[in-house]
Amino acid sequence: MADPKGFLTTPRRDCARRPVRERVQDWDEVYDRRSLLPVIRGQAGRCMDCGIPFCHHGCPLGNLIPEWNDLVWRGDWAEASDRLHATNNFPEFTGRLCPAPCEPACVLAINQPAVTIKNVEAAIADRAWDRGRVLPRPPGRLTGKTVAVIGSGPAGLACAQQLTRAGHLVTVYERADRIGGLLRYGIPEFRLEKRQLDRRLAQLRAEGTRFRAGVAVGAGLDAGRLRQRCDAVVVAVGATVPRELPVPGRELAGIYQAMDYLPAANRACAGDFRGHSPVTAAGRHVLIVGGGDTGADCLGTALRQGAASVIQLDINPLPGAERAPDQPWPVYPKVYRVSSAHQEARELARLRGQDWDSSCPPVAPVAPVAPVPGPAAPAAPVVPLPGPDGDVRVFSACTLGFEADSGGRVRALRLAGTRPGRREPQPGTERVVRADLVLLALGFTGPEPDSGLAGQLGLRLDAHGNFARDAGFGAGPDGVFVAGDAGRGPSLLVWAVAEGRAAAAAVDRYLMGSTTLPSPVRPAERPLTL
Repeated sequence: MADPKGFLTTPRRDCARRPVRERVQDWDEVYDRRSLLPVIRGQAGRCMDCGIPFCHHGCPLGNLIPEWNDLVWRGDWAEASDRLHATNNFPEFTGRLCPAPCEPACVLAINQPAVTIKNVEAAIADRAWDRGRVLPRPPGRLTGKTVAVIGSGPAGLACAQQLTRAGHLVTVYERADRIGGLLRYGIPEFRLEKRQLDRRLAQLRAEGTRFRAGVAVGAGLDAGRLRQRCDAVVVAVGATVPRELPVPGRELAGIYQAMDYLPAANRACAGDFRGHSPVTAAGRHVLIVGGGDTGADCLGTALRQGAASVIQLDINPLPGAERAPDQPWPVYPKVYRVSSAHQEARELARLRGQDWDSSCPPVAPVAPVAPVPGPAAPAAPVVPLPGPDGDVRVFSACTLGFEADSGGRVRALRLAGTRPGRREPQPGTERVVRADLVLLALGFTGPEPDSGLAGQLGLRLDAHGNFARDAGFGAGPDGVFVAGDAGRGPSLLVWAVAEGRAAAAAVDRYLMGSTTLPSPVRPAERPLTL
């Protein structure tokens, strides 16, 4: 193991964030990665090298976490990079974007703060790049087999790299004008600087992977003909259909899906639109509906664009600071977390003197519920509840509808608290919130069923609206495979990479009769949650 007493003598220290008032003025990465250098060896030394490392069960990639923690503690960064890359194609992505389900599964997390696995991972990857250790690994021989990968998100890229290294000729097709999928246009620059993506794509190109951007398979290019030209096709188009909010006023101007807003901001950062997004929060009172990571990305983006105010609504109740009894270790718990964007919004709101009660008072006083004799007395109404310490998130918030100004643009949102245990509005708890820009970040339902791709390749939908596949990632038609969120449904980056690797092994076995490529997950596997 690393330091035999490290978990007893060394407290957890996370990577420092840059000052709020500095970072909201630019699009650079939020974290000061230099702050890790003096402490990362000690943090790696906290790993206990458990006999049964449950962090492996929290991570679908099967990352060799105790091994590279030990190597970092010993100062062998080159070998640590080799062990990290043995299971993960893109550790610089997962070390920044993954919510790290490995950490709540850490054995140390039973009664202490977990090992900073995510920070150690990012530090190993960054040091490897800085020292020139991340080199192209072209195949030693070519098989003569051709594979088309449709979609250039994390699943498609991981699949393509694995198959290229196995000796197959791989072409990745992307309908957007740049390669990268969600990593390119869905993740804001302050969470993943696109230079990180570009240098990894350069490695894939040097290994032999070909890319064709601006090609919509199923529309501009017939998917059936593509299948005839190739020995195998992998569909990795993601789950891109946004969940809607069917309430009165949804059609008003000024209401956008998150995936209309975030790509425009990313394009502006890349120099498109002369650097100015066509959908901007500048000077607007922004309201974000949805409490997940995409909502937090919208929040951080709106702050950098100069929003006048921002509120984020979450229909779920305010979670506790610790694990609930029904979410035991080692599952990923629902606890109160403060992302970098939430920290920024809270600090800026304090500077401006903004708070929930002054900006959106109740429509009418909330009447108390009279007690009823007997044990079946009703619970008190659940009102929309702002998070603690000036958090701009409002929990137990159910959207009722939108109000328009005289020009047909949204001017306000009407909401109420939720009924206990149900996602339904609680009468008597209504409020009206000022908003002239509304962003819907409610998640995704699955892949696009009517894109032409499904019909041309003969794909079927399963009961959840995803592309159906068998235990070997096969979609039914011979030589067609499905990887990532297109088959799994909306999930985490780390699952997309794992699925890409596993689907590559399935394709290699189909083409060659056997494979030595790793297959970390099966299509039916799910995260370690309750």
